[in-house]
Amino acid sequence: MARLRMRVPQALTAFALISLVIPAQSLFFYLDAGAPKCFFEELPKDTLVVGHYSAEEFNAQSGAYEANPQLGINIWVDEAFDNDHRVVNVKGATKGSFTFSAAESGEHKLCFTAISTAHNAGWTAGSLGAVKLSLDMAIGTTSDIESSDKGKIQDIVQKVKDLNGRLLDIKREQMFQRAREAEFRDQSESTNSRVVRWTLLQLAVLGITCAWQLSHLRAFFIKQKLT
Repeated sequence: MARLRMRVPQALTAFALISLVIPAQSLFFYLDAGAPKCFFEELPKDTLVVGHYSAEEFNAQSGAYEANPQLGINIWVDEAFDNDHRVVNVKGATKGSFTFSAAESGEHKLCFTAISTAHNAGWTAGSLGAVKLSLDMAIGTTSDIESSDKGKIQDIVQKVKDLNGRLLDIKREQMFQRAREAEFRDQSESTNSRVVRWTLLQLAVLGITCAWQLSHLRAFFIKQKLT
């Protein structure tokens, strides 16, 4: 593949240079179908670059750029100071990210190419400005970005701990409710058992009383006949 060494417009170049001081930058540009577009960054040693991108394809029917899941982006980063030694080669989807760290100080070339995963894609035949690529890059020293990442991770860890604490509270509450339910069930069973025993005792007393009364009446009637 032929090398395409193209400088972006002056405004984009200025934006890229400012990124050496400002830790993040956002920009967008247009890609011709199948043609790479590159820009250059002068990076000090141990500089970490984290990029997030999203691509949209021009829809002739609506006259607007829209997301297309069949659209892909190829990304590669070469060390221009070292005979274009390639340090990144990513074939991504419509949305994605890439990360690399500058091993040595010097000029790095970042290139992007739009591709289509659909068979017989018609727009690849020389469509100009067919794809709009939005790019957000965080550029800084590895320690700065790592410290920022550690801060985010610590926030996430703290949130996880809070969630775990709430889950433990819910679990304790559930165990307490289960204990109360078990106690209530035991009391209900004990009460039902006492009621059954008392009922049986009452029936026994009534049976004995009825038998005694019948026996007494029988003896009374027999005595009356004899007299």
